[in-house]
Amino acid sequence: MKRFSKEELKANNARYLWHPMAQPKAMRETPPDIIARGEGSWIWDIDGHKMVDGVGGLWSANLGFGRTEIRDAIVAQLDELAFYNVFRGTTHPRAIELSTRMAEFMREDGVVASFFSNGGSDAVEGALKLARQYWKIRGQRDRTKYIALRQGYHGVHFGGMSVNGNTNFRRAYEPLLPGCFHIDTPWLYRNPYTDDPQELGEICARQLEREIVFQGPDTVAAFIAEPVQGAGGVIVPPANYWPRIREICDKYEVLLIADEVVTGFGRTGHMFGTRMWGVKADMWCLAKGLSSGYIPLGMTAISGKVAEVFDGGDAALGAVTHGYTYSAHPVAAAAALATLDILESEDVVGNAAREGEHLLRRMREIGAGSRLVGDVRGAGLMACFELVSDKATKASFPRGASEPMAIARAAYEMGAMVRVSGPNIILSPALTISRQQIDLLCDILRQAFDKVEGN
Repeated sequence: MKRFSKEELKANNARYLWHPMAQPKAMRETPPDIIARGEGSWIWDIDGHKMVDGVGGLWSANLGFGRTEIRDAIVAQLDELAFYNVFRGTTHPRAIELSTRMAEFMREDGVVASFFSNGGSDAVEGALKLARQYWKIRGQRDRTKYIALRQGYHGVHFGGMSVNGNTNFRRAYEPLLPGCFHIDTPWLYRNPYTDDPQELGEICARQLEREIVFQGPDTVAAFIAEPVQGAGGVIVPPANYWPRIREICDKYEVLLIADEVVTGFGRTGHMFGTRMWGVKADMWCLAKGLSSGYIPLGMTAISGKVAEVFDGGDAALGAVTHGYTYSAHPVAAAAALATLDILESEDVVGNAAREGEHLLRRMREIGAGSRLVGDVRGAGLMACFELVSDKATKASFPRGASEPMAIARAAYEMGAMVRVSGPNIILSPALTISRQQIDLLCDILRQAFDKVEGN
């Protein structure tokens, strides 16, 4: 296999590769950074520049880089069986083991089955399709509509884009899936209703009820939301919100889909985001932390409530005519099994909770001394600076403002990788990150803010 030299890599950077979430010409004019190596929470670019990784790959390298346990499981599986399908009539040992393990892992959540796919967008697509099928099996064919939150992010398939609550991901591909409706997210920093968290949670929950009633409860299949919104700006709902959502979904028999692609497997300081609120969903969308990003893998977790309908209904109508060649890929399943071993044997989730509190404390200190930071928010090891042009009025920066990228660039040069999403600087480091690395990350960010602000 030909390996490019450093010079060849730089010369070909973005010339032939179209990058997700980027304009091809812009990437050629300003080529992306080339990350060449990783170890734990450290990464190095192609020039050997060392940085603390505040991005965790992309919400996904939860256990950090270089975990030999996951690497060894992948290699052993490649030697044993590199691939086989799990379509009707065949399976393989790792698929059986992982589905059994996940049923045990999520027993307290009421999960009894798994449907595997290739990533988070797939997991959402599966949940949306299964929700419609669930109601058809029950003889309620008119239940085809979905309700979701503004600012929500549910991937890039047509179903996921259609329930996305951010027009940036929708406009270029419209018209989208019909029957998708949006309500306000309980966003404490930016809402037209109240500054009281409990009141806001109740107001936004009642919006769901009103929308269900307006659409007609007999037409609504499911409500889908992230327990904590990720790409939308790490929006943490009030404590009363998710319990009220569960009550309302139960009242009108609407399925509750928890998109835990980001929040699953410890990111919030809890093993699953729904556990923050003591709520059980009807289906969960999982990916990223399931294999710690080492191999692409997605999963739709299915509750006993949903499984019973598929098992007890018409056999033809209950056949799941959905899936992927690489569903439950044996190498990905092996990586997930090794990941679960580490999650159970090490205090990964506890570390995320403890270090997440420290991270937020440090970020709030930075925000208090910055004229650009309007809000600091987060849960566990997912956190966000929301930048504003005026702190008093909360005035947003115009689209394309230079300040967020300038701060991220300064941090990069000083030794820290962070992510910019609109006006937000988002942090999602490995859940195994150390206190010293968090302090380094925050020290660098403070210096980056000072540089851009001219302090």
